[in-house]
Amino acid sequence: MDQQKRGVIGRMRRWLRPFRSGEDGATAVEFGLIAIPFFSLKLAIIETALMFWAGQLLEGGVSEAARQIRTGIVQTRGLGPGDFRTMVCNEISNLFDCGSRLGIEVRTYTSFDDADLNRPPVDGAGNLTGPFRYDPGGPEEIVVVRAFYLWPLYVNFMAIDAADVAGHQRLLSATMAFRNEPFPEP
Repeated sequence: MDQQKRGVIGRMRRWLRPFRSGEDGATAVEFGLIAIPFFSLKLAIIETALMFWAGQLLEGGVSEAARQIRTGIVQTRGLGPGDFRTMVCNEISNLFDCGSRLGIEVRTYTSFDDADLNRPPVDGAGNLTGPFRYDPGGPEEIVVVRAFYLWPLYVNFMAIDAADVAGHQRLLSATMAFRNEPFPEP
């Protein structure tokens, strides 16, 4: 019996010997172990970069469109909320869907201290709470222009989740506060 066990063990050792010394597939196996985390991390980095780029585009678009309010162009031409939304959308490139994901609010205040910037524009389900007010004001009035965009997120890697709104979305926002120039009233 003892000799029979040795014979089986010996045959197994002889059969496993090539696997013990062979390293032909080691690189492929090692890459297979790190491939999923590696590519997930790369995708998360790309998504984060796109999100920050989109935030900068939104800031620039709001800044350019708000300048039209500040100088009185919007008021003297009688442009409404749809026209102003189009002005913002023309500035923010094709990264954005200017449909229901974008909310723009233009309000006047009696002083900069009175400006209410704390009101969250998103409900618990992750939807923008509208309708947003549109009041570009008159000459020398204080105006606050706020734009919000629900940026969809796709990568959730090892608890690195940039979502701050329900529905796996991130709320991008841009705000411009200024006093209108003393333009002639229409």
